[in-house]
Amino acid sequence: MHQNPKQRNEYLLIYNFHIPRILLRPTMSESHRDTFTSMSSEAVLRARLEEIGAVLEKKYRETSDIGVLTGISGIAVFCFYYSRFSGKQRYADLGSEILTEVFDRINNGYDMHTYCSGISGALWSMEHLREEGFIELESDAVFPALDDFLADCTEQYADENFYDFLHGILGIGHYFLIRYRNTGSGVLKEHYANLLTGMVNRLKKTAITEGDSSKWKSWLVREERLKGYNLGLAHGISGIVNFLSRLLVYPEFSEVRSLLRGAVHYISSWEGAISGTSLFPAWITESGGKSYRNRLGWCYGDPGTGLSLWHAGKALQDDALCTRAVKILEYSTQRTDPEEAGIRDAGLCHGACGIMHIYRYMERQTNRQAFAMAADFWQQKALEMAVHPDGYAGYMQWRGGNRQGWQPETGILEGIAGIGLSIMAELSPDSIKWNECLLIGNSF
Repeated sequence: MHQNPKQRNEYLLIYNFHIPRILLRPTMSESHRDTFTSMSSEAVLRARLEEIGAVLEKKYRETSDIGVLTGISGIAVFCFYYSRFSGKQRYADLGSEILTEVFDRINNGYDMHTYCSGISGALWSMEHLREEGFIELESDAVFPALDDFLADCTEQYADENFYDFLHGILGIGHYFLIRYRNTGSGVLKEHYANLLTGMVNRLKKTAITEGDSSKWKSWLVREERLKGYNLGLAHGISGIVNFLSRLLVYPEFSEVRSLLRGAVHYISSWEGAISGTSLFPAWITESGGKSYRNRLGWCYGDPGTGLSLWHAGKALQDDALCTRAVKILEYSTQRTDPEEAGIRDAGLCHGACGIMHIYRYMERQTNRQAFAMAADFWQQKALEMAVHPDGYAGYMQWRGGNRQGWQPETGILEGIAGIGLSIMAELSPDSIKWNECLLIGNSF
């Protein structure tokens, strides 16, 4: 899949970023302060943010990848948002330094292509920062050569997990979509549309359609040779639903409607299929077996699935589906035992801040009290998790499986950059657009 540096020289560019100071300004206003339970909680959140910023300033070079979720470009996103939020110019300067480092690494042979860790995620970060007015960047001049490299990579996916959002074509597609939305070139817009249409056609070709339902087979546990149908957002069919929903709002992609309906129907058919605190299983095997427990998380569980169905309802203009999605998410707010919910740390992927942020987002979308109370609850839990003397700002991420144990993390997905961004979103609704990197919010 990867190409060596000599093969890829034609794709590589060095670009110097210009960061206009006038665009870096505090966004907190007095009107937003009533978001908090108390002034003391605001003070704690602000202090935690300051700690996180200081740690990232020292530690970012230790992160080897460049992608938006686990790499240094995600740390740059934190830096720019924090500079605007706090009024501290040095964090914008640090963000600029990090983005320059991204291109230095690419020119020195870095060739991981994925959204989570690699080039497509790094380019998404830059385009998002440009879109939100943090940087000035001639994307139409800088990105196309690297786009060609990414397009080549998507053609080489042969594995059944090809569609995976974090590591497969949906993540790269998410980058192509933000460029489709923003490019000022008609030629490039058509090019991105063709690339996205190619991805949709591949999803159509590989879908298993039974009646009104469409599903996609993938590896569930590769080591055990177990295949089936993953319902999660990070690696499964909820990710397909979320991605197709973002395409459907553009008339050029109206053809995805039936495919989206089929995927929604398949997921919905499993609601209530397991007993206990979760409405949906994490996965279903080829033989019809299913997981009997599901965590409360962005990656797996009712929050990620409910959120994806919410976006589908909006895109399809289906009020009944939106109502159903709200009920799914409200049901999930009843899970308040961290151990039962599988929440051991504060990260966005499957930790307290991720759940807090999804519920806060839905509170702002629906004005429902259940979401406000759940967000407040998990905010407090997240603050209580900053107890590790060897952690970053007190936080460490729990690793399960063969690498079981605690370790500090810097990135958005599982580390303090993501924790910090979610704290900023608590303090100011203006500091929320970054969440599109995780398919939580949207720009349509």
